[in-house]
Amino acid sequence: MAKENSGKLIAQNKKAYHDYFIEETYQAGISLSGTEVKSMRAGKCSLKESFIRIENGEALIYSMHISPYEQGNIFNKDPLRTRRLLLHKKEIAKIANAVAQAGYTVVPLKVYFHKSLVKVDIGIAKGKKLYDKRETIAKNDQRRQAEKEFKVRNLTL
Repeated sequence: MAKENSGKLIAQNKKAYHDYFIEETYQAGISLSGTEVKSMRAGKCSLKESFIRIENGEALIYSMHISPYEQGNIFNKDPLRTRRLLLHKKEIAKIANAVAQAGYTVVPLKVYFHKSLVKVDIGIAKGKKLYDKRETIAKNDQRRQAEKEFKVRNLTL
């Protein structure tokens, strides 16, 4: 299970929470080159179109965009290259079994620094239907309205 992240948030996949029900989360390391880490320290990372697959007993993340480091010259890698996620074999097996069930997928949720290491929170997710998305939006609006009324009521006391 994912642990509390105490480091600096680099990128977050807000669309994942809108499009999926997140059933379970895991914290994974990610295999990066030196210039990619430096670019991440500058906050140049995007999870928008990225997705995760389990292949040959390895978890791989596709289409995660890490901008090239300006001073990296020949050491820069392809910004959209496939990167390996670092998980225990048991965790990979659990994720693979969950994905084998109909309707489940694995999505990256956020990328952050934990101490000096880059970590990725990944989630086992089930897709939402259109009416589920509308229901979630309505609940969020109700929650926001209740918070606003509570704040106004406490200010007038």
